[in-house]
Amino acid sequence: MIRTIREELLDQVLFWNQLDLERKLSGFQIYYNRYRAHSGIGGIPPADKQRPREQRTLSLSEYRWRSHCNGLFELPAAA
Repeated sequence: MIRTIREELLDQVLFWNQLDLERKLSGFQIYYNRYRAHSGIGGIPPADKQRPREQRTLSLSEYRWRSHCNGLFELPAAA
């Protein structure tokens, strides 16, 4: 977990003080648990393991990009 936070967040963004760091870590926690795919649990986020979402196939014209962690990560989402 520490390595993931370091590689995916802390090596990519600057933080100015403790409050700024806590805010960015909180945003990363939401991204990590709700949206990021985890290969160890079948490519689903941990939050979906507890409450599975309805899965449906979308055409390539029915999505938009959703920004996470102030634009550090962008994932496709249903439009």
